[in-house]
Amino acid sequence: MDTSILPLANPKGTKKLCELCQKPAYIQCTKCRVTFYCNVTHQQADLNSIHEKVCELLMSIRTPAPFCCFKADRDFQDMQNLNRLEHIIELSNATAKSWVSEGKYSEAMPAAQLSLRCAIEIYGPDAVELVPAYLLLAEASIGLGSLPQAESCLSQTEWMVMKNPGCGRSVLHLLHRTLGRLYTAKEDYSSALLHFANDVFYASEEFGLDSVVTAEGYFLMANVFMKQDQTDITNSLHAEVASTWHTHLSKLIECTSQKEHDGEQHFDVAQCAKANRMLSWMLEAQQQDVNTHPAYRTAPSYSLGQRALLSHSLAMLWFLCNDHKKALDFGKKAAEFSQQCEHSSLTESIQSLIQRSETHLKSE
Repeated sequence: MDTSILPLANPKGTKKLCELCQKPAYIQCTKCRVTFYCNVTHQQADLNSIHEKVCELLMSIRTPAPFCCFKADRDFQDMQNLNRLEHIIELSNATAKSWVSEGKYSEAMPAAQLSLRCAIEIYGPDAVELVPAYLLLAEASIGLGSLPQAESCLSQTEWMVMKNPGCGRSVLHLLHRTLGRLYTAKEDYSSALLHFANDVFYASEEFGLDSVVTAEGYFLMANVFMKQDQTDITNSLHAEVASTWHTHLSKLIECTSQKEHDGEQHFDVAQCAKANRMLSWMLEAQQQDVNTHPAYRTAPSYSLGQRALLSHSLAMLWFLCNDHKKALDFGKKAAEFSQQCEHSSLTESIQSLIQRSETHLKSE
């Protein structure tokens, strides 16, 4: 049994607070001995989310350092702790993003909370550097259905942005994107579309109109229109998103055709999960609409072409993520859809990807 999750009594007279809820704590991590919990459930939740990755770092930061007579030594210790805190922020942010991308919102919360606490320790309670952690907490809260908590996080974020008028467009686009998600969850679709429109504006200014970052804003707008049964607008936006992703992935695949880039990891876990969710959602929507949307009954080649494009995109995505079995499966689906189209420009590139996937599988 892993002794790191066994409860231990706190020393008498020592007041400790739970790492997750800040209530009085009665058990501690037996490895670092500087992290405390109110119950085993919170201890296990933190361990599953982030604690295992930062246990040793927290021990270094939270354990009192021996007294140093010389200022230079004290300054060196402070700089080391600052570097450790910054590393924890980076690590916990990345971990929370990964959990959110996979739809595991409960697991994301402890990581996002740790990121926020460390950012407050470095920058203070009102600094704009806290925005990423607040946005992650808001997004996880929306996923869990805790809308009042999400509203509280977003109100705090808006206040910080107002106090820092020089905030970058990357921050503004993320703020509006998360606000759009909140209003979508509240079924206030007019407000959601307004925020997603602002998201697209700031994202396009920062990353360009043909960026996959901007495309996600269009994808979220499309989902709002879908909830309003505006199928034509939904499909138009989905087509734009699909085309953007296909172009982006095709360029990356072209790079991997060079031997020095073959096998290179182009997406982390969070990016892969997010891209897969969008592309799979659109492919499923195409398959569901084929028998219900009038346009598809009169122009079935359009639906087949879109399904070929999306399946090819998913095949390229998994190839770039080095999952060659999934790449081959989606490549074969793309080939099937492509063969049913009268005029398909994808056939050659699909077959090339299938061959490359088969080659990698044989060598694995």
